[in-house]
Amino acid sequence: MSYDLWYWPTIQGRGEFVRLAMEGAGIAYRDRAREDGVEAMLAMLERHPRPPFAPPFLSLDNMVIAQVANILQYLGERHGLSMSSIRDRQWANQWQLTIADLVAEVHNVHHPVGTGDYYDAQKPEAARAATQFRDERLPKFLTYFEALLDENSDPWAIDHRWTYVDTSLFQLVEGLRYAFPRRMAALEPGLPRLIAIHDAVATLPGIADYLASDRRIPFNEDGIFRYYPELDAD
Repeated sequence: MSYDLWYWPTIQGRGEFVRLAMEGAGIAYRDRAREDGVEAMLAMLERHPRPPFAPPFLSLDNMVIAQVANILQYLGERHGLSMSSIRDRQWANQWQLTIADLVAEVHNVHHPVGTGDYYDAQKPEAARAATQFRDERLPKFLTYFEALLDENSDPWAIDHRWTYVDTSLFQLVEGLRYAFPRRMAALEPGLPRLIAIHDAVATLPGIADYLASDRRIPFNEDGIFRYYPELDAD
């Protein structure tokens, strides 16, 4: 079975959390907006009777599944990327939703006033937002994740094997290192379990192959994780 993944073709963005899980598990998919263009994706959004609010979304068998956590929960249950018990499946989904909260806050740092306005139109407000994010919100999220990892003695976040939570933590660290390299360098010594998971995910065969390929779009200043030197500090 092959899935159709629809997402903006020039950025990693939220779609990358889905791509990484699929690549790591060897799940066949087509990156449809890269193949057919943005117009085809927008046409999908317009014509489906149950349209997503926004990409990313999967389409298969006349069904559309949107929202990163929702997509990953669906894939996890069907491809062995989540746990067998309902308790642990909901726990994994809770992790993913909290990661989504942090990703939204990252985006709001460089677009604190309006998502439709350019960064250059809101630089003073972004500088204020970045200070609070670096000093308060980012360490609060990351130390929370680090504390949760102490629950599991295995090398992965939840189970004795990797799940989509681990690939999402990998992408989170990668994005934060790109957007806030100085701040992450200061925080990482206090996050040994989180960094160990990041490093372990990078060595998974499917992930390693993907990272080395041209299918992995580099981070850029059109995505969620953007590097503006003036917003970063120790």
